[in-house]
Amino acid sequence: MAVRKVLKYGEKSLREPSKEVHKVSKKIQDLVQDLLDTMYANNGVGLAAPQIGVNLRVFVIDVSKNDEPFNPVVFINPKIIKKSGAMIKQEGCLSFPEAYTDVKRYKNVMVKAMDIKGKSFVLEAKDGELMANAIQHENDHLDGILFIDHCVNRFEADEVLKKFDLPPIDADMLLEEPELEKLLQDEKD
Repeated sequence: MAVRKVLKYGEKSLREPSKEVHKVSKKIQDLVQDLLDTMYANNGVGLAAPQIGVNLRVFVIDVSKNDEPFNPVVFINPKIIKKSGAMIKQEGCLSFPEAYTDVKRYKNVMVKAMDIKGKSFVLEAKDGELMANAIQHENDHLDGILFIDHCVNRFEADEVLKKFDLPPIDADMLLEEPELEKLLQDEKD
């Protein structure tokens, strides 16, 4: 298929919610292949359709290590159906080249989605593993939410963004996450 251009932070369409996929057609399967080609070409772990300018509820993830064969997972119309635990992890994004900052995430998530054949599946990612992080990160893209909206320290994140000539954080987009905050506090106690 094709390696597509990854939109950079600041592009308006990254903030727009995506539409449901009504049928896993050839067009959707081609989109999935483009997402995979683009993700691998950029050494990414995940990529959501909005990042290549397509506002549909589709993302791909591959958490295989360098010495392992590719093991892509396709998520169409994903819904996170369960989440628990909390963690702070350093995160980056292909739409924010080389910029990383600490974010708040759930440790455990369960997601329901369709695969590239339109078959429904449920996947559970636990214990703060990379898959748990990636599911939340990519799923956020489908709602116009970016990883920096979960940042632990807005001012540190702004410094990182500035260093890479990226726009500063939009304070109105920062998420109020009382449930996550409480879980993080409980982890400390």
